[in-house]
Amino acid sequence: MEIRYGINATPKQMGWGVTLVSAFQQMLAIMAATLLVPMIVGTADVPMSHAAALFGAGIGTIVYWLFTKRKSPVFLGSSFAFLFAMTTCVGAGYGYWGLIIGTAFAALVYVAIALVVRFVGTNWVQKLMPAVIIGPTVALIGLSLSGSATGWAMTNGGDDYNLISIVCAVFTFFIIVLASAKGNKTLKLIPFIVGIGAGYLLALAFSAIGVCANIPYLQVLDFSVFINAFGGGFKFSMIFDVPAFTFVEAFKQGWQIDGAAIGSIALAYVPVAFVVFAEHIADHKNLSSIIGKDLIKDPGLSRTLLGDGIGSLVGGLFGGCANTTYGESVGCIAISGNASTWTIFCTAIGCIVLSFFTPFVTLVSSIPKCVMGGACIALYGFIAVSGLKMIKHVDLNDNRNLFVVSAILVSGIGGLVLTFGKIQITAIAVALILGILTNLILGGFKKEQETTESMASAYGDFDPDATDDVTATDKDEATE
Repeated sequence: MEIRYGINATPKQMGWGVTLVSAFQQMLAIMAATLLVPMIVGTADVPMSHAAALFGAGIGTIVYWLFTKRKSPVFLGSSFAFLFAMTTCVGAGYGYWGLIIGTAFAALVYVAIALVVRFVGTNWVQKLMPAVIIGPTVALIGLSLSGSATGWAMTNGGDDYNLISIVCAVFTFFIIVLASAKGNKTLKLIPFIVGIGAGYLLALAFSAIGVCANIPYLQVLDFSVFINAFGGGFKFSMIFDVPAFTFVEAFKQGWQIDGAAIGSIALAYVPVAFVVFAEHIADHKNLSSIIGKDLIKDPGLSRTLLGDGIGSLVGGLFGGCANTTYGESVGCIAISGNASTWTIFCTAIGCIVLSFFTPFVTLVSSIPKCVMGGACIALYGFIAVSGLKMIKHVDLNDNRNLFVVSAILVSGIGGLVLTFGKIQITAIAVALILGILTNLILGGFKKEQETTESMASAYGDFDPDATDDVTATDKDEATE
């Protein structure tokens, strides 16, 4: 994983063409998951706008970008961890206000933890979560998402097995692989644009044949998305339309919340926020290992938490979804080698601007799930591999380390969850907790020096003090 453009690389150094194309690639990487959450949660009584979710993700990412002093190159999108909480609120009749209040509770948890970190420091994080714990946890995040990628590849997001769907997914994956590994410098920066574009064209060809020959099995691209958006007489909204922002819909719907409802919303969201906190640390450790900078120290865990929490709150006001740092974004950075925070900023601006343009939202919504499944095989695979890379210097001949890694991987992949009434602790969080407890029981907390050395090993061959602008080769080619 070679980083071609570091976190401080500017559009002037990279070139505006590279910056904008890389930003568009980030958009494609995060788009499917960001739009899928409102699709799952929305109901006839509480419809959720895809465009609003896209806008919310963009504005939330800008908040995060500012809180982290432009030092953490990751995009914030709709969080799947809060799906159960969101559907619970909608199902209970709390409407849009329930989604907004729930996101506010999650943000308060992040702010509270950030304040604790601010005064206590982050040494406890380094000691409690060394590489032997964080590495397999990051790998588990990628592996736990693999079911979504292969599911989309096999069924195109439906219920029936489809070989054409698999062909499109595998074709997309191989194009991404070839562009990233065998392409020229430009193609290596945009493998997802090339792969998803090629996969889309193949899906379009199969679907066109399916429509002409009346063979539904071949129709992996849903043309009804375009018919719904552009059917009938011409309307200006076919070109430009203001998203249905959640706070606007909430005021239209009216206040339907009482004290008991607020308590129920808190019980649904707050426990999940603590779980996502663990995933927040894992994501930032993973990103740190990729870019060669310890983000827990600089800009600091308190800043990343505040950025994530406040960014999620702001994004939720507009899009209704609690946001979180996206593994897809991290994977895109690892594969493309572009870690510039300015690229992330341009991605966020692009999401905000394009959320108003109906043709773009419609086109992105029409990308077949099988095509995105092929792309996600590469994305989630890189997340898993980057986690394994963190433990390459960990001595697995030592039974203490072996049992810790085993506990995390087996419980996580096996899907061990804890359920308390309506509250469920996810398999990833349970695996992380079990790993920490195993490490403590076996005396992992006792030897601080070993812990520090293993944390340093998590960053592989990167030099933490190396320049974070552009690589030496790129500096020679950049326009100063």
